[in-house]
Order: sequence, then C-alpha cells, then structure tokens
Amino acid sequence: MVISKRGLVLGATAAMLTTVAVAGAGIHSRGQAFFQESPKELVDEVWQIIDRQYVDGTFNQANWQAVRREYLNKSYNSKEDAYKAIREMLKRLDDPYTRFMDPDEFKNMQVETSGELTGIGIQIAQDEKTNKLTVISPIEDTPAARAGIIAKDIILQIDGQSTEGMDINQAVSMIKGKPGTQVRLTIQRENQQREFQITRARIELHPVRYSQQTSPTGNLGYIRLTQFSANAATEMRDAIRDLEKQQVQGYILDLRSNPGGLLFSSVEIAQMWLQDGTIVSTVDRQGKRDIEKSSHRALTDKPVVVLVDGGSASASEILAGALQDNNRAVVVGTRTFGKGLVQSVRGLGDGSGLAVTIAKYFTPNGRDINKAGINPDVVVELTDQQKESLVQDREKIGTSADPQFSTALNVLQKEIAAQRGNRAVVTPQ
Repeated sequence: MVISKRGLVLGATAAMLTTVAVAGAGIHSRGQAFFQESPKELVDEVWQIIDRQYVDGTFNQANWQAVRREYLNKSYNSKEDAYKAIREMLKRLDDPYTRFMDPDEFKNMQVETSGELTGIGIQIAQDEKTNKLTVISPIEDTPAARAGIIAKDIILQIDGQSTEGMDINQAVSMIKGKPGTQVRLTIQRENQQREFQITRARIELHPVRYSQQTSPTGNLGYIRLTQFSANAATEMRDAIRDLEKQQVQGYILDLRSNPGGLLFSSVEIAQMWLQDGTIVSTVDRQGKRDIEKSSHRALTDKPVVVLVDGGSASASEILAGALQDNNRAVVVGTRTFGKGLVQSVRGLGDGSGLAVTIAKYFTPNGRDINKAGINPDVVVELTDQQKESLVQDREKIGTSADPQFSTALNVLQKEIAAQRGNRAVVTPQ
C-alpha cells in the first residue's frame, strides 16, 4: 500500500462491491465538528483538492474557476445538499475515476487491503464513451463469478431499477448488502439480456493461487493473481519461492480478469520477475515523472508467459507491460482493458472521501495504454461457448480445457527449449 501526503495512491480501476476497512495512515481529516458548522467548506475543500491535484490542468476543458463560483454561491442546509453538489461538480470533469464518497461509502470503499469482505465480488465503472455501468471484472470464487458475471457485462437494472443516469456510488449502494440477502442484476452481454439472482456473502480474499504442472519439458509453475491487494506481494513471493524449490522450468502468470489494485503492489511484484530495467513511470499535471525500476533482486530468471484478457486492467497492465517491454515474458490472450490512470484516495473533513485522478502511467517503452490496452504477443480469442464453459466450471481455468492456457503452455515450452539451447552454446575463446 502506498501512503503519501496525498493519501492512498491506487491503480484501482473502479468500485469493488464489497466491504473492508480503510487504513487510517495518511488519510487527512479535520473532524466532524468542522463540517457541521459549515457544509459549504466541504464543497470548497473538494474543489481545492481537484484544483491542486487533478492530472489535467485544463480540467478536461471545464472552467474550474467558474465551477467554484457557481457552487460557493449556493446555500447548503444539510450534508445531503453538500454531497449532491459535490457529485454534480465532479461530473463536470467527465472522469469516471474521480468520485466522491459519503462517509458510509468511504468506509466501504475497497483499497485492496487484506481482510474479510462482504458483497457479491465485482468491480464496476462507467464506460468512458457510453456512460453505461460496466463490469470490469468479477473477483474469482465470489458470488458474482459463480453466478456467471463476466468482464464487459453492462448492468442495465439493479433489482428492477434502471441504471440509466445512475452514478457509480448509487449503484454500489444498491448492489452491496448483508450476507445472505439477494440482488437481481439485469445484464446486457453483446446483443442479449440476461438476469442474475445473486446471493451476497462474506468473502475472504487470497489473491494468489499456484500449482506445479507437468509437461514434456519438465515441471512448470502456474500462478494465478486475481488482484493487487496489500497481501498480494507476500503471497506472490511465497509462491515463487516454493515453486523454485520444486525446480520448475518456467512459469505461466495468469492475470486474466484481474481488475488491478494498489500501484505499489504491482511494482513490488514486477521486481520479483525483473532483474534489470524500468517497470513503470508516472507523470503528473506538472510533467513531473517518477520512474520505478527493478531492485535487482529477482526471484527467478526462468521463462515466463503472461495470460491477459479484457478484464486485465490497471495494475495488471502495469505488470504485463513491464514484462513485455523488457522482453522478460511473452504475453498471451486478448487485448487488456486499457486504464492508464492513477488515483489518490483521501479522507475529507466529515469522514467522507474523494478519489482523484492524479497521474498517467506509461510502460517502460513509453506506451500510454489508457483506452488502448496492452496487445498480446500471441492473440487467443475465446468463443462465447468457450467463455461460458469456463464461467460455469472455473475448475477448468488453468487446465487443458482452457484454450488460452493451452496456448500459453505451448509457448512456454518453446521458450524453455530456446533458453536451454542458448545455455548449451559455447562461445569460442
């Protein structure tokens, strides 16, 4: 977890529909009494933060000074009035990732920390072009994933209520709820509408799963990373060390349907695979560039194949892009989601919170993947039937019944053979 003077810095893609406590360190707060005396000050506090930190100095062509005059000339008789005004104000930025959270929403916001969650286990965002409520990815082994929700599903209705014009905070509030209760989602998937009745549950997150698999070229390590949470790096390190003890010859790193998470987590995990090279650079509004590089402490130099798809976003794209640009891994699958923005999350005076887009990130070769994504080296599309099969039986993921995994396995075997050939070459003296 990255703590800075600006708060929690995340590479998160969207709101996770589960509940976990927000870490207090680095979160700014001036106390409840202040807000009760002057709700207008909260509106101005939000405006000031955006004015200082927002990644685009033109505020996406919005006249931000005029916005301040407009909203500070209004009277606010209740906290609800102030919250409504802040949300209206932020809509002027036309940025689905910059959003306000009331105190309850802020408490429930996911910052990919360890802990027990409650909900259905999906991440959602408003599509930047259509403004439709879109599933970024279901979290593996959660009610949403088991029900059959997949990345890029469009949520048309929640319990019969249309999501047309609904902001993401309202959608989150409607979908989350007590374990054991149900929520009905009406989904559009391509040209079809489907209904899903999903039972909310308590969810224990373990972001890393791994196994040893046999192949004609020897034992291979398969690691599936489902999100970049605070404990993801520790679990990844343990997985690699264990598989190295088992003397695997190479790795398949599965980032499919991984919606992202903590920026620092993606950097730390990249360092486990990269002995040398740049991992990612971030650029803020002033053009200041921060560069994250390898720490020269890679845990393995064995060949790696990375699996990605349209649900691989944000921190997943940082990791895949770093390994691809440094020629450390072959990327297999389909084009990734395309989110190259970093948010800072901070607390406000009354216990509410604000997520602000503060920077863009670039791959080591300088690629801006926002809205473009990472293109795989080897493209493997799945048919609708194949997608349905994997959704209905998730035990097939990472097996011969998984076409993308099978291709990754073939690619890895070739990479292992090529590396052995290189090691066998003796340079004349």
